Amino acid sequence: MTVSSPTGSPMATRAALSSVAGSALEWLDFAAYGAIAATVLPRLFFPAADPTSATLAAFATFSVGFIARPLGGLVCGYLGDRLGRRRMLVFTFILMGVCSFLIGVLPTYASVGAWAPLALVSLRFAQGFALGGEVTGSQLLTMEHAPPERRGFYSSFIAMGSPLAQVLANALLFGVAALMSSEQFDAIGWRVPFLFSFVLVALGLYIRMKVSETPAFEQRQQAPAQVAAHIPTMLRLALVWVAPSVGYFIAAVYSLNYAVTQLGLNKQTAFGILIVAHLCSMLAMAAGGLLADRRGRRRSLLLASSLMLVAMASFFPLVATGHPLPVALGTVALLCAVQLHAGIQPAYFAEAFPAAVRYRGSAVGYNLANLLGSCAPLLATWLNAEFAGAWWPMLAVGIALNLLSLAAIYRGPEAWQPPLGTPAAEPALACGR
Repeated sequence: MTVSSPTGSPMATRAALSSVAGSALEWLDFAAYGAIAATVLPRLFFPAADPTSATLAAFATFSVGFIARPLGGLVCGYLGDRLGRRRMLVFTFILMGVCSFLIGVLPTYASVGAWAPLALVSLRFAQGFALGGEVTGSQLLTMEHAPPERRGFYSSFIAMGSPLAQVLANALLFGVAALMSSEQFDAIGWRVPFLFSFVLVALGLYIRMKVSETPAFEQRQQAPAQVAAHIPTMLRLALVWVAPSVGYFIAAVYSLNYAVTQLGLNKQTAFGILIVAHLCSMLAMAAGGLLADRRGRRRSLLLASSLMLVAMASFFPLVATGHPLPVALGTVALLCAVQLHAGIQPAYFAEAFPAAVRYRGSAVGYNLANLLGSCAPLLATWLNAEFAGAWWPMLAVGIALNLLSLAAIYRGPEAWQPPLGTPAAEPALACGR
C-alpha cells in the first residue's frame, strides 16, 4: 500500500508549488552571493590582496557556505526525521532570510577592516547550514505527497527553484548594474538582492504554512533508525552527484568571473548570458523528471551523465573564445545537461532510503557532493593562475569527475516508484544492469 497523495490531489500540487516557491526564495540569496563573489567581493572585502588572491579569497567564502551544508543536512535531517519535514522547513527559511538580510547591510573592509570578511564568513556558514536542511526537506515534502507514478515529474519542479533564483538574482543585478555606475554598484547595487529577502521571508512563510505534514512522515517506522547501515548508500549518492555539482558551479559562478575579468565581457552581457542559460535549463529539468518516470531513474541518469560529458568537453573551448555567442552556447549546453540530472536526482535520492532515515540520508549524500562542487571555482581560479591561463587542466578535472559519477550510477541499483510511507516500506531495489 502507498500513502502518497492520489493523482491530482490538491495537497500534492500545493506541496510541489510551495517547494518551488520556497526553494526559489531561499536560493535567491545564495545565487546573488555567487554572482557578486565573481565580480564585486574581491574588491570590497579583500582589497589588500593581489587580484588573483582576492578572487581566491572571495570564492573561498563562497565555499564556506557549502562546508556548512553537510552539517546542516545532518542536523536538520535528524530533526526532520524526528519532528517532521514541515517544521524544519519553516526554521531553515527564517534562518536563511535573517542571514541574507545581514549580508545586505554588512560594512565592507574599508569601514571595519578585518571584521568585515570575518562577519561575511560567519554569515555564509549560517546560510549554508540553513540551505543544507532546506533543499532535501523541500524535495521530501513534494516526494512524499506526490502520486507514485508521477513522483519523478513532481520532484523535478523542486529543482527549478535554483535556476529560477539564478534568473531573479542575475536579473536584479543586471538591472541595477545598468542603472548605476560601477562606483554606485560597488557601494549599494550589490546589496539589493539581499535586502529584498526581508520582504520575501514573509511571503515564503505564508506559503510554507499552507502545506500539511507528509503522510510518509506520519506513518514512518517507529523503531530506531539504523543510520550506519546506509552510509555506503550516502557515499555512493555523493559520487553520483559530484560531477553535476562541479559542472553547475563552473558554468554559473566561475565562468562569470572568467568572462568578465579575463575575456573582457561587460557585467551586463555576462549576467544576460546566465539568465538565458538558466531559463533554458528549467526545460531540461522538467524533461529529466518525465524521463525518470517513463524510463527509470538509473537509465535516465546514465543518459544525462553521458550528455554532460559531451557538454563539459565543449564548454571550455567555447568560453575561451571570448565572444558572447560561443560563451552563451557553452553555458547553455552545460547548464542544461546539469539540470537534466537535477530533474531526476530528487526521486533517485529519496527512493534510496526508508522513511525513518530519508531526510538524513538524502541530505548528507546531496550536500557532500555540493561541498566538493562548490570548490570548483576556487580550483579553476588556482589552476588558471598556475598554468598561465590554460583551460585544459580544469577540463581534465571535469571529465575525470564525470567518469566517476558515471561509474557510481552504473554500479548502483534502480529504485523506481517504491512505496514511501508505510512502516514496512523499505526501498524496493532492483538491479538495472
